[in-house]
Amino acid sequence: MEIACDESGSEGEKLVGGVTAVFAHAGVRMSLDEASSCVETLRSMIKSPALEYKANHLLRAKNRWVLLWFLGPDGPLAGRARVQLVDKRRFLAARVRAEFGAVSEPLEHYNDLLRARGPRGTLDPLFPAILRAVAQWDGPVSIVHDQQLSLTDGRIRQLKELAPRLESLTLVDSQHDARVQVADFLAGIARRVAEEELNGRPDREVIELLMPYVAGPVGATQNVGE
Repeated sequence: MEIACDESGSEGEKLVGGVTAVFAHAGVRMSLDEASSCVETLRSMIKSPALEYKANHLLRAKNRWVLLWFLGPDGPLAGRARVQLVDKRRFLAARVRAEFGAVSEPLEHYNDLLRARGPRGTLDPLFPAILRAVAQWDGPVSIVHDQQLSLTDGRIRQLKELAPRLESLTLVDSQHDARVQVADFLAGIARRVAEEELNGRPDREVIELLMPYVAGPVGATQNVGE
């Protein structure tokens, strides 16, 4: 089984004080033809001249009907997509409690401390997200993932050791793989909607459509370093 994955909100091990509050990682099970057809359908609906579509195209108010179709039960994702959502502050807080117990210093202090004392990549939610992505699907899994500098050959080997069902992890340019573009749409939409909810602006209609795809929180104890 081949799953195409992409993320949104990745800032490596910087879990607080960054640009995004939520990390999202999405995986879709589609053939290239199915994904290409999905992207072309979105283009015909949205009619934007942009060379590469992103989640923000679907999140614009004028395209809400497209967003509802994309996530809805009659859309292209039904039964073939998963998305993980990580509140980065809570993810870090769990790690801090595990390492230090009750603390009083701001989390920013412990973010820097844990980054300095642990192997590179220990705090990056991308790695446990990939492990969980493998666990979400039955049988052996091959992953096609958007290019990430943190996914070095060494880390890919570690991921395969930790997840025996992961047969391969191939990095591709999302512009040349429609499956990864579709995963990018889902990850970006889910992250934005989750952050809006954290800020007290929940979009109940979209949240209800997203819920069947949400896989739940990533365990803070699953880590991959150098």
